[in-house]
Amino acid sequence: MPTAIQETLEDPVTRHMRTDFAQLRVGQTADEALAAVRAAPPSGRVIYFYVVDDEGRLQGVVPTRRLLLSPPDAPIAQIMVKEVIALPQQATVMDACEFFTLHRLLAFPVVDNGRRMLGTVDIELYTSELADLDSSKRADDLFQLVGMHLATARQASAATAFRNRFPWLLANVGGGILAALLAGIFQGQLEKAVTLALFIPVVLALSESVSIQSVSLAIQLLHGQRPTVRTIFAKVRAETLTGLFLGAASALLVALAALLWLRQVRLALVLFGGILGGVTCAAAIGMALPNVLRRFQCEPHVAAGPLVLALADITTLLIYFGLACWLIGR
Repeated sequence: MPTAIQETLEDPVTRHMRTDFAQLRVGQTADEALAAVRAAPPSGRVIYFYVVDDEGRLQGVVPTRRLLLSPPDAPIAQIMVKEVIALPQQATVMDACEFFTLHRLLAFPVVDNGRRMLGTVDIELYTSELADLDSSKRADDLFQLVGMHLATARQASAATAFRNRFPWLLANVGGGILAALLAGIFQGQLEKAVTLALFIPVVLALSESVSIQSVSLAIQLLHGQRPTVRTIFAKVRAETLTGLFLGAASALLVALAALLWLRQVRLALVLFGGILGGVTCAAAIGMALPNVLRRFQCEPHVAAGPLVLALADITTLLIYFGLACWLIGR
């Protein structure tokens, strides 16, 4: 892989951002905003008008067309789009290129850890990097890198891939051994209700599936951003609620099937609670762990999956067997 391309993609995006961006104040009307822009027109091409508060924190974005066509007395706070996709100041050119590819917008604001705007990068950053390449071969290399994580692209051999990935698989090995030990500890309950063992595969499969879904979603939402404690809690809270709904629906189906088949009310209750609790916890773990790893500057793409699966399995079995002891083993 050409060194020049690596250096370009690893360059901080703050070196390439524009600081003369057009910004509006959240308390303005459309007419006041246009008057302010006319009085101090930005020098570059304006794609989006970013809305900030008195301390410069990003509050929203107004597309140019919407600003021009809105009534003069329309408050900016009402016509702006509040959900703004922004690049953190720690992002690289590689991260910016991934943003352009993933979100298909023409520009992104760059913000600091307090959500204060530092500048903007537009599609010219992406196209200029291509224009600077002196051969089609190097252009192909860049396009290949934009579609994958840089760490993956750097793997030089199977041995390197093994060293990067095998340590995290030890989490699965340890988790499997611990799961077997738990089964041994709760062997008495399994002997009293052999039917508990029949449903262990489906209980684990549901929690594992949801955990992997949550991991995939968490990694997709990261894309160059270093999450804060506040954003981690917000994401985990939302995903936990989703896991609760998924767990309740899945648990109800499995519990009803077990009740109709085996006519054991307590077994059905154990299945309902075990799946509900296991899936809910798995969703929370799957969302939290990638964000925590990125927060501490670890690579979540390779590490998160094995760790989440191991934790989801252990948590689910503890809930399942714990309920069995309470409802069946007494």
